[in-house]
Amino acid sequence: MKKLFTNLTFWVLTAITAGALLGHYDPETAVKMDVLGKGFISIVKIFINPIIFLTITLGIIGMGDLKKVGKVGAKALLYFEIVTTMALIVGVLVANIIRPGDGVVTANLQKGDISVYANKVHDFSWLKFFLDNVTLQVLLVSLILGTVLSKYSGKDVVIKWLSFASKYVFKALHIVMIFAPIGAFGGMAFTIGKYGIHTLLPLAKLMGTVYMTMAIFIFGVLGLILRTYKISILAYLKYIREELLIVLGTSSSEAALPSIMEKLERMGCSKPVVGLVIPAGYSFNLDGTTIYLSMATIFLAQVFNVHLTIGQILSVIGILMVTSKGAAGVTGSGFVVLASTLTAIKVIPLEGLALLLGVDRFMSEARAITNIIGNGVATIWLANNEKEFDRDKMVLAFANVRETESIITDNLRDVTQQESTKGFD
Repeated sequence: MKKLFTNLTFWVLTAITAGALLGHYDPETAVKMDVLGKGFISIVKIFINPIIFLTITLGIIGMGDLKKVGKVGAKALLYFEIVTTMALIVGVLVANIIRPGDGVVTANLQKGDISVYANKVHDFSWLKFFLDNVTLQVLLVSLILGTVLSKYSGKDVVIKWLSFASKYVFKALHIVMIFAPIGAFGGMAFTIGKYGIHTLLPLAKLMGTVYMTMAIFIFGVLGLILRTYKISILAYLKYIREELLIVLGTSSSEAALPSIMEKLERMGCSKPVVGLVIPAGYSFNLDGTTIYLSMATIFLAQVFNVHLTIGQILSVIGILMVTSKGAAGVTGSGFVVLASTLTAIKVIPLEGLALLLGVDRFMSEARAITNIIGNGVATIWLANNEKEFDRDKMVLAFANVRETESIITDNLRDVTQQESTKGFD
């Protein structure tokens, strides 16, 4: 029982369930719980940049070979482009096969105001993207400082202080993660309370198609990528299940970013690879967001009976290959990028975005979960490719997960049997 009640997964799952029930039965109170979800995410965000800075700086100093750092960075960017393009193609193919937009009656749907997103379409620039993206700025500063320190003769003193800071930053993070169930409860309660299950029904086919496509991508594309190094995608998903539940409850992949970096190191990925790939991936490797953008574009074309030619579909893929990379640096990211894509192809009414506002929150969980899984897989693959992966650590990490699952299962079975016996008494 002690193992069960000290297991974070158990409490996060319980909190998500409780939040959903509160949202359904008492929406007014549930909406007020948003402060808990946002509060937790805000606290976790405090740790993101210090952890990225410390991990990358110490990693580069420890790696020594600066050519290798550049090689890993170049490989990462190439990997991101290839995999996100695959994500775009998967999204377009599934949307055209299942056709979730056919038969949708726009008059019966609750529409939202898209003016705020439409007005931002022309505001985007790569300079603005960089200036607004603090994570990328920290990444750049860390790379430069790590490079300079690796050549500095008195680096041992600096390494000592940075290692000391890293140790206590992660200790503080572990304390914060104890409150993850509260954040998950607040996020889920708010979502269900504000939007309600009933808002899903008119666009249930789109919702189902998006979730199914994410699953195809995770178990198909990402599963095959890991399989090249004989690693099971299921074993990896079990290993990061706590982070996935936190993302599910809060609808934010950032809520689990510091924790996933630590787990990837514990799994066997070297510190430099984790430090380089994860922060860059959160700007350039948003697999879930990419899938959603491609599917949403095709969906709206189907709703308005706009027949896209092969050339126009290829144009959509080409445009999204560029615009989706800026999604992380823009407020209201998904809708701004989608609005700019619709504006560029000029055949789908921009007003169609209003149809998606009501269900976007429910699909954000799928996007965030796919994003965090995709960045983890990228890190594992690149670590293996660069021979910066300790397989013994992975075996130990996965074994600990199986042991914990076994203990929890046994405890739950014992509790069930005890309750059953009491019933007969």
